[in-house]
Amino acid sequence: MDYKKYFIIPAEPEEIFAALTFKPSIELWTGSPAVFEKKENTEFSLWDDSIVGKNVAFIEGKQIDQIWFFGEGHESPVSIKLHPHKKGTSMEIIQTNIPEEAFDDISDGWENVYIDSLIEFYTEE
Repeated sequence: MDYKKYFIIPAEPEEIFAALTFKPSIELWTGSPAVFEKKENTEFSLWDDSIVGKNVAFIEGKQIDQIWFFGEGHESPVSIKLHPHKKGTSMEIIQTNIPEEAFDDISDGWENVYIDSLIEFYTEE
């Protein structure tokens, strides 16, 4: 199954990109230890291994491409695109090849954990 949605984050695209790719920033807005290196073909882990995968490509300030792992050998490509918006950034999330049994958890996770944590991070400052 595929997931695609836009979210408005009250910060500039460059700030969001840094928050998503700089390990100390990731740990600040997720509130948990992270394994992350802004390098192609490196594996990462967020939220105590709730999200594990591999970094595929980075376009500075604009896009992050990853592959998320589900169970044994199931890969789900993720693309996070950052577009300038009058209220900060329009963040476009595209995730494909999501296992059907995980779809509700994934969409809920994007909206109520990942995005909410980012928005909260920028509105508390």
